[in-house]
Amino acid sequence: MSIDNLKEQLLSTEAVMFGEFTLTSGKKSNFYVNIKKASTQPEILKNISECMKVHLSDEQIIAGMELGAVPLAVALSLEAKLPYIIIRKQAREHGTGKQIEGNLPEGTKVLVVEDVATTGGSLVKTVNAIREAGGIVERAIVVVDREEGGAEAANELKVELIPLVKISELLEEKK
Repeated sequence: MSIDNLKEQLLSTEAVMFGEFTLTSGKKSNFYVNIKKASTQPEILKNISECMKVHLSDEQIIAGMELGAVPLAVALSLEAKLPYIIIRKQAREHGTGKQIEGNLPEGTKVLVVEDVATTGGSLVKTVNAIREAGGIVERAIVVVDREEGGAEAANELKVELIPLVKISELLEEKK
């Protein structure tokens, strides 16, 4: 599989849709990216994990925030034979009270995976949670970068954001 196949898959599964949409932020957009429409398909999830694996360096753990990044983290974990952790949006108020599920030894290098980067808000929360727990984050991989500030937000955290696909590429491909 390849990035070109991934672009085609994202468009054919309507993981990228065109029309009028209201985003979580309340902002209006003429396209919507829902990676879950693609990542719930085994062959596409495998392609995503293969494309992500190429970018692995010396990271020891994969991390993904609930919900959309979890299947990506699991798939990459299986592909790379590395453990993964799940980051909750908020610490649990019951049980263990943890925000991170899985084993994160202090000083461990973590690769964050994301489904979509827009402004980078989710990435910032994920990186901060990992760093507060003693993990080291230097890089993050996103399936689709909407090119609306995610890379800049990552850069402010001294995290390199690696997009598999940029929305500008998909918009060009759609023409």
